[in-house]
Amino acid sequence: MLPKIKVPCLFLFFLMFNAFVAHADKVDFYQIKIYHLKNDAQEKTVDEYLQHAYLPALHRSGVAKVGVFKPIVSDQTAVTEKLIYVFIPLKSFNGILELDKKLAKDQQYGIDGKTYLDAVYNDVPYERLESVVLKAFEGAPVFMLPKLKSPMKDRVYELRSYESPTEKYYHNKVQMFNKGDEIGLFKRLNFNAVFYGEVISGSRMPNLMYLTTFENKADRDEHWKAFSADDYWKKLSAMPEYQHNVSKNDTKFIYPTDYSDI
Repeated sequence: MLPKIKVPCLFLFFLMFNAFVAHADKVDFYQIKIYHLKNDAQEKTVDEYLQHAYLPALHRSGVAKVGVFKPIVSDQTAVTEKLIYVFIPLKSFNGILELDKKLAKDQQYGIDGKTYLDAVYNDVPYERLESVVLKAFEGAPVFMLPKLKSPMKDRVYELRSYESPTEKYYHNKVQMFNKGDEIGLFKRLNFNAVFYGEVISGSRMPNLMYLTTFENKADRDEHWKAFSADDYWKKLSAMPEYQHNVSKNDTKFIYPTDYSDI
């Protein structure tokens, strides 16, 4: 005959178990939305929507800081399309799932975003909308605001995506950041990282992404020069267990819009 378990004790057990699970998984989740645009008119429409409708609605829903970024275009850069990146930090995966429901109930959002939301099929505000979902690294469980003083337009933000040959190599590269303390190296050298994240849904998996920030281009170059010369990096990158874990490094140079929170 099975022993009887008092209901209060059983209830207490489940409370403790749920608290443990919640604590063990206490990391941010991120969504990066990437607007692919073909002309200035689309860019203007999306800018106005983001600034006057989307960001205010996210603020009302409890998302205090949202990043909006555009590519840094040089004379040597071949521009094939315009892009706008939107970085949305949330406290849970469910937060991503619930966001659209919250927006659907926000009447002011519907009013402020009417031009964008009610666009007709032959006058669309963008060509395609891409979405990447990430889970924060255990070594950097929450996003950080950059501590910079330069004007938004002068800043250089570096969005990097490290693709790996296989899932096993990918997890090895994530471990290099966490247990290998590559995150600590970036922090010691004042790279002003906003986030480090494991991509859990995206078009180029397996990969991780992170965003570092600098006052300007010269500041960026100086930091990477110091990184390459650092003794700990030389030691870490030479370790046999961390070899061949990146098959492609895709780097995007972006800057925050004047209405970005980050």
